Amino acid sequence: MASVNVGDLAPDFELEGTDGPFSLAALRGERIVLLFYPGDDTTVCTKQFCSYRDDDADMSGLKAKVVGISTGTVGSKEAFTAKHGLKTELLADEDGAVAERYGIYAKRLGMAKRTVFIVDEHGRIAHKHGNLLSLGFDDVGALKSALDKLPAAQPV
Repeated sequence: MASVNVGDLAPDFELEGTDGPFSLAALRGERIVLLFYPGDDTTVCTKQFCSYRDDDADMSGLKAKVVGISTGTVGSKEAFTAKHGLKTELLADEDGAVAERYGIYAKRLGMAKRTVFIVDEHGRIAHKHGNLLSLGFDDVGALKSALDKLPAAQPV
């Protein structure tokens, strides 16, 4: 499938996560940051989500709902969260179907490519940033900068 790009309608999905069921459609009217990442408890992913934990005040100040999405089970995400005291909600895209719909699923590796999508209030992709080889990640400052560059929120 072709990659989803800025201006496209965000593919809707429902997934189970560390905070229970999550539905993108149910959050229409809000800005949503989708943090696709390769896997739980891996080196770079651990650094990424621990950085969000450590910058909790700045994360809480973002004017958006932030969720992490990767393959693996809800149990894996719960264990990852508990082990590192993570605060970001993590969603289980067990078979990679959501990552595939967003055009960022690496079939040979069985995981999503590290990519940030910001979905605006109308359900459109307002920002997209991928990390080459998934070796880096967007920190809280980068997320805030991306959100700050978006046009003022428009009522739905």
